[in-house]
Formats: sequence, structure tokens, C-alpha cells
Amino acid sequence: MRMYEFTSESVTEGHPDKVADQISDAILDFCFKDDPYSRVAAEVLTTTGLVHVAGEITTKTRIDYEKLIRGVVREIGYDKEEFGFNYKSLGIIVSVKEQSPDIALGVNKSLESKLGELDETLGAGDQGIMFGYATRETEELMPMPIMLAHKLVKKLAEVRKNGVLPFLRPDGKSQVTVGYNDRKPKSVTKVIISAQHDPDVDMDTLKEAIIESVIKKVIPEDMLVNSEYIINPTGRFVIGGPMGDTGLTGRKTIVDTYGGMARNGGGCFSGKDPTKVDRSASYMARYVAKNLVASGVADRVEIQVAYAIGKAKPVSIFVETFGTGRVPEEKIENFIKEKMDFTPGGIIKRFNLRRPIYKKTAAYGHFGWEEYPWEKLDLVPLFKELL
Repeated sequence: MRMYEFTSESVTEGHPDKVADQISDAILDFCFKDDPYSRVAAEVLTTTGLVHVAGEITTKTRIDYEKLIRGVVREIGYDKEEFGFNYKSLGIIVSVKEQSPDIALGVNKSLESKLGELDETLGAGDQGIMFGYATRETEELMPMPIMLAHKLVKKLAEVRKNGVLPFLRPDGKSQVTVGYNDRKPKSVTKVIISAQHDPDVDMDTLKEAIIESVIKKVIPEDMLVNSEYIINPTGRFVIGGPMGDTGLTGRKTIVDTYGGMARNGGGCFSGKDPTKVDRSASYMARYVAKNLVASGVADRVEIQVAYAIGKAKPVSIFVETFGTGRVPEEKIENFIKEKMDFTPGGIIKRFNLRRPIYKKTAAYGHFGWEEYPWEKLDLVPLFKELL
């Protein structure tokens, strides 16, 4: 029996890094509308009055970058000149080339298929390691600190956009500390919210409004026992968004995944088409981990998958159940290797990933939301065979 605290953070869709992620994924979605076989690696930098797009894009789709980017920025809420980052007046620079033919060589047709070991299939777009994770501590089978942090910033955006708290601006952060007893969440001990706001709002009004209209609407009452609320710790937060800080695609990988509760492979998701296993294999690993937990094989599961560029099959699959497994981990690993298709082509087919579904994943995390195909629990009957 051990008592401890664990903390995770999330950021709003108006955070400069998330602005960059959403633009990157909006470009990917736009490419997929007319060309489902587009190869996209779109990187974005945002700063005061400027969006710079770079990367490698091979597509038959004609992209109107100006219209696309301004539409994303407007939707997020940067629609006033005083924000210092405004969809009407921002400058846009595009520095895009096609995918390297050396990379395409291994992706278009895997090394195994050339050797006759597999049918013609996609090879991995790069070497790397990916992790998937699931735990019983929430109904989403996600760690509680990151799910609450996501829901808080999502609520911040909601009350800003629907006029409940009209003095809020798009940028913001949340941080949630959960107290655990023997690995079970018992209470939320601290909540930190940093919310960008209009310059004339009274700080006491801001704090009370966020506590009542955001925190208490999101976190269950029975978890808020002697909780400490820290709202805008430095006081004033008027200058924010890309005017206050430079944003870059892929800089919030902990926010995008499990809030630090599980290991992180290091590769980001946004702006990458699903031949990039940084993205697609991470989705697959989460899918398998979640179904293993839901089936009762273990209460906590972490899966590592590793790839070599140009090869379709993973070079390794590792399962950790943290002492909560009801069958040996080696048995789970062997079962996964036998039953699950972790090749890029197999993952793309299972989740139907060659379609425009990515922009909405670029804010509030890629996991835990039931509308995403990798969150389905359709493998539970299969994994119950392990028990």
C-alpha cells in the first residue's frame, strides 16, 4: 500500500504548439480528400503574425494553403487584431518538397515483399519505437490525470466559444494532480488552470468563473475533497498564443499520449500520413493495450513496438503488465504476434486510415475519445481466449 501523487498537463487548441499541430493535420486531411495515397510530413512553425509550413508532401491534391491555414486559425478563435495572431492578417510561408525517393523506395514496397516473404505490402516509413498503454482507473481506460486535464482545457474552449465566459482568449493550460492509494486514484489534490483572458477582466471574477464553470463542471464532486485550485499563478495572462510563444508541430507528445504515465516513443503524430508508424503503430499499440485491459487479461498494459525503415513486420513486440496480468506476459506477446497484424498496411486497413480524420485528433489528446477507431473494444472476445 503506497500513497503518492501523479500530475499530468494538457493545453487548449489555442496553445501555439497545438495551433501548429492542427494546421499540420488539416493539411493531411485536405490531401486525403482527393488523394487517399498522399504521402505527407507537414511541419508548422507559428509566431507573431506568421505561419511557416515546411515538409515533404507528395499528393495529387491541389492545396490552397492560404485558405486552409486561415480557416484553421479562424476556427480556433484567433479573429481579432489585438491577439497579435489573426487569421485575416497573418503572413504565410510555404516551403514544401516531395517525399525523398530513398524513403519512398522502402515504403512503396516492403523489403520482405521483395524477398518473397510477404505479399506486396507497405514498408515502415522510418525506424523507431512506439508505445501503447491502458489502465482500469477511468472508464476510458486511460490514466485519470491526463483525461481530466484534457477535459478541463476542452471545457475552457467550450465556455469561451459559447459565450459563457466571453472574456477568455484561445490560449490556455491545465494541470491535474491526482492522489493515489495503492495505484488507485482517490482524489484530485491540485488543479492548475492558466487561461488567456481580455485585459479588463477582474482577476477574482476570472478565478471564480473558472472554478465554477470549468473545474466543478468537469471533475466529479467526490474527487474534489480539500482540493487546491491555482488559477493563473502569475496573475495576468493577456499576451498568449503564437504572439506570446513560438509554436511547433509535434512538441506536445506527452499531452498527445498518456500524460507521462506511460513511456513515450519520441515520435510525434500530427502532420504525418499513416505510412509513418510513429502515428499508425502508436494507434495500434493503444488499441491492443486497451482491449487487453477491457478483456480482463490485465489491469494495466503497456506495449512497445519497434520497426526498421522499409520492413513491414515489427522487429520486436514487448508487453508489460506491471504485475497485474492474469496470464504470463510471454504468452500475451506470442498471442499478439500470432493474431494481430502490426504491418503498416494491416494497420491502415483495420482503421481505414486513408481518410480525413486527423485534424480533430490534434487537440485534447489522441487517446481516450470513443469516436476514434483505435478506441474500439471489438477485440475483447478474441483476447478472452487468453484467460
